Amino acid sequence: MRICMPTMGTSGLDDQISEHFGRAQSFTLVDTASGKVEVIANNGEHVCGGGAPVDRLKAAKPDVIVCGGLGGGAIRMLDSLGFKVYIGARGTVKDAVESYKNGKLQEASMESACAHHHDH
Repeated sequence: MRICMPTMGTSGLDDQISEHFGRAQSFTLVDTASGKVEVIANNGEHVCGGGAPVDRLKAAKPDVIVCGGLGGGAIRMLDSLGFKVYIGARGTVKDAVESYKNGKLQEASMESACAHHHDH
């Protein structure tokens, strides 16, 4: 299982989960079968604007995306690409992987979208 998370840093398992999907400093991928950790820099623009990190996510081929929360625009975009997205992750990458594996995260939907100031 390849799990992709928006993160704040390049330290792998010890990085914090980013609170803002499209503006995350990086995306960390964890392969739960092999234990391999890969960090991909996010040089893209905001996820709803031009130059979103879509190509990097597609190339990484994650099985799921795990994040703290995300807006309706990001949910629509990721859904259109066929990604399964789970929200509610907090803390480090290691914490988020454990939360996913233990069934503690919620599948993202338009009802669960962040609505604070715009679509992430």
